[in-house]
Amino acid sequence: MNYLSPRQIVAELDKYIIGQDGAKREVAVALRNRYRRSKLPVEVQNEITPKNIIMKGPTGVGKTEIARRLAKLVKAPFIKVEATKFTEVGYVGRDCESMIRDLVEYSVRMVREEQKQEVAVRSNELAKRRVLKYLWDALKTERGETPDDIFKNQLESNFADGKYDDFVIEIEVNEEPKRLEVVPGSGTEINLGSIFGDILPKKKKKKRVTVKEAMKLFSDEEALRLIDEDAVVSEGVRRAEQEGIIFIDEIDKIASKSKTGGADVSREGVQRDILPIVEGSTVGTKYGTVKTDYILFIAAGAFHIAAVEDLIPELQGRFPIIVELKSLTKEDFVKILTVPQNALTKQYATLLSVDNINLSFADDAIESIAEMCVEMNAVQEDIGARRLHTIMENLLEDISFNADGTHPVIDLVIDKKYVEEHLSEGVERRNLKKFIL
Repeated sequence: MNYLSPRQIVAELDKYIIGQDGAKREVAVALRNRYRRSKLPVEVQNEITPKNIIMKGPTGVGKTEIARRLAKLVKAPFIKVEATKFTEVGYVGRDCESMIRDLVEYSVRMVREEQKQEVAVRSNELAKRRVLKYLWDALKTERGETPDDIFKNQLESNFADGKYDDFVIEIEVNEEPKRLEVVPGSGTEINLGSIFGDILPKKKKKKRVTVKEAMKLFSDEEALRLIDEDAVVSEGVRRAEQEGIIFIDEIDKIASKSKTGGADVSREGVQRDILPIVEGSTVGTKYGTVKTDYILFIAAGAFHIAAVEDLIPELQGRFPIIVELKSLTKEDFVKILTVPQNALTKQYATLLSVDNINLSFADDAIESIAEMCVEMNAVQEDIGARRLHTIMENLLEDISFNADGTHPVIDLVIDKKYVEEHLSEGVERRNLKKFIL
């Protein structure tokens, strides 16, 4: 985030998401504004709040993927929540504040992993000493009268070469205390093992694991001892407050045209509960209180039935930027199948290479698949790029089923003729639907 300009952010997003330039520009600007804000004096920072975004468009056009890739790009705390999973205060279910608790939990975990990486060399060395002690005890009786110092030198040498990775040993590890939620779904927990603090010694339990698994367990234990947990929590909370991104999906499902009673009252109640969180409030978590004033909220929905204007006015006011994502065209589908680093054609080629199938797609096959996707989305429900998963699975079903890796490498090119032969039933059904009123 320190060096990427909005233009560079869009270029990074283009590697994975086709089209939707307007949405990419808006999120890129929102992200860059965070960096700009961080360089201002503190008193000025406090006056600048993020401009939240609503992304409006059919399913499968890249709304969620834009937000997810954005968070990965800057390594910011990011969570995705479904608006339909929340209930208003007074009903059984997840309350809206749980999204903040989830964000803080993810942020603290992220910082903890970073700190563990920083002390990895030291923690691995300490773990190695502990594993060697258990390994020494397990192998000692097998060496007869061999002097200890010679045996230890051989043991360390063989251990370093990985010769004992699959050797099973019995070790003692700290038993994780059980956590109980005070109220189900509230996020407030009681740690039964820490009620008496450090008065009682930590419980140990025996486990039979391989040397490789023991190294990982002990390395994690030693890393947790080496890092400052208070500093981890403090930095995690700070990142959640200042850099956190919450993606609220399906927000159109809690909007309603009707202004009368019934189920709509509950929907409007969820909107009213989300409002103070987006507007800026203080939420209690197990790591302390967290301010939501500077968290970036990105909401998304298809808005087929309800419109953005059907949200309560106060909530609309907290999402000043509205971006409309367009349905995918044939050209978009062709690019989706060929351009991104994680394109479906590349994924299937990589998967089948495990079973000695060298798979490739001819240009006319890509064109044919793209045309089919567009027509099926037009005739049936418009599910965007998700239509590709259905078509590709049906297209490659025979190949995936018969490939078992026992045969030599086979070069297989998927062309237009192959596509039409294997998807003829879908093509016929699609053509008939044109004549049904």
